[in-house]
Amino acid sequence: MQSVEVIRVGAGTAERARDAAAAEEPLEIRLEGSPFVVTMRTPGADRELAAGFLLSEGLITSADDLGTIRHCGSESAGTEGNVVDVTLAGAASARVEAALASRRLVVATAACGVCGRRSIDDLMTNLPPIVAEWSMPAAVVATLPGRLRDAQSVFDETGGLHAAGLFDRSGALVVIAEDVGRHNAVDKAIGSQLLAERWPLGDTALFVSGRTSFEIVQKAVVAGIPLVAAVSAPSSLAIELARAANLTLLGFVRGDTFNIYAGEQRILL
Repeated sequence: MQSVEVIRVGAGTAERARDAAAAEEPLEIRLEGSPFVVTMRTPGADRELAAGFLLSEGLITSADDLGTIRHCGSESAGTEGNVVDVTLAGAASARVEAALASRRLVVATAACGVCGRRSIDDLMTNLPPIVAEWSMPAAVVATLPGRLRDAQSVFDETGGLHAAGLFDRSGALVVIAEDVGRHNAVDKAIGSQLLAERWPLGDTALFVSGRTSFEIVQKAVVAGIPLVAAVSAPSSLAIELARAANLTLLGFVRGDTFNIYAGEQRILL
């Protein structure tokens, strides 16, 4: 968080005051010393963010593929703490050169989770279908927004962060992550479980604040998460991918109501 000066305007009044703003800074992710991507994010949980991002990009498939993730300095002044260098192990290390050659180095905004990829078809290549057969009662689904909101400590101060939470099949919160980018929050949540070697995630559900875009569903499919829900609407492409991947996708989860867009077999009505 950062303290900023604002002018609060009321009914016939205006006064200077201090307010808390959500921090947003660039993070450069390097692969074995070579630049890979720059993403805008809320500082914190950078190792988890890098791990989750590389998983969704297909560079790694498990914690065994990771060598080290460390913060490093940069030749540019003021970037200390905003650069992480990742080394990979085994077969993943051999994929680094191809990944660097096929990807454009771009700055991804906080709203963009797939900006560096060349096509939607590229994203959908080799995504395995979800095979989990468990189900969640509708009454449990209805509790997820409140449980996520109760755990959003930074949002209480700034009002400007997205959240992603992983829940177990009973609806208990496993981990929460907050970030200015909804896709970053998902990467941080998934990456935390990867680094903790609590993997795969076939027994968890992902709940996100805001809308559900294609890249959020894509990240869930790669992580093997069978159920994704949100307080707002999914995009048409998110629905298309969820149906193709046999993933349960819920939207407008508010109070006791929600819409099922895909995978209705996992919801007990």
